[in-house]
Amino acid sequence: MNTDLHPLEKFVCCPACGSREFTVNNVKSKTCRACGFTYYANPSAATAAFIIRNGSLLVARRAKEPAKGTLDLPGGFVDMYETVEEGMAREIREETGLEARSMSYLFSLPNLYEYSGMIIHTIDMFFRVEVDADAVPHADDDAASLQWVPLSDVQPALFGLNSIRRAVELFKERKLK
Repeated sequence: MNTDLHPLEKFVCCPACGSREFTVNNVKSKTCRACGFTYYANPSAATAAFIIRNGSLLVARRAKEPAKGTLDLPGGFVDMYETVEEGMAREIREETGLEARSMSYLFSLPNLYEYSGMIIHTIDMFFRVEVDADAVPHADDDAASLQWVPLSDVQPALFGLNSIRRAVELFKERKLK
């Protein structure tokens, strides 16, 4: 992943007028010299859930790239017209079949996420999520499999996405259980 590229490197033409005079304005924007339009690349909102039950963390194995086959937390991108909390609940439902009963915000981390050959800047928001004690998760959508891992056995290095790995480290260090 080449992180040295401008976030709008792949956008050659102005989205307003189609001109090829669409040039870098600053670290996060491009401006069209023909029509004056400026486009800002702001981070996309993403979520991830720390779901703990009986001293174990629910982890997913990624079914898709990037980092296919590595460990992950349930979560994903927030859709337009959706609150962060609604996006978190939807992603949990889609990937695990579980219903979020309550959630509390923990912290956020910036991330770079490679998708379709582009680097997407994200702000990943992490939540502690409660689900029904007897609910049985099942892997779906972006999750190839799910497993409960005792917190003492969780190894951050096995998580393939940088922000998720850092979040798991922080979670374990801060004992945010």
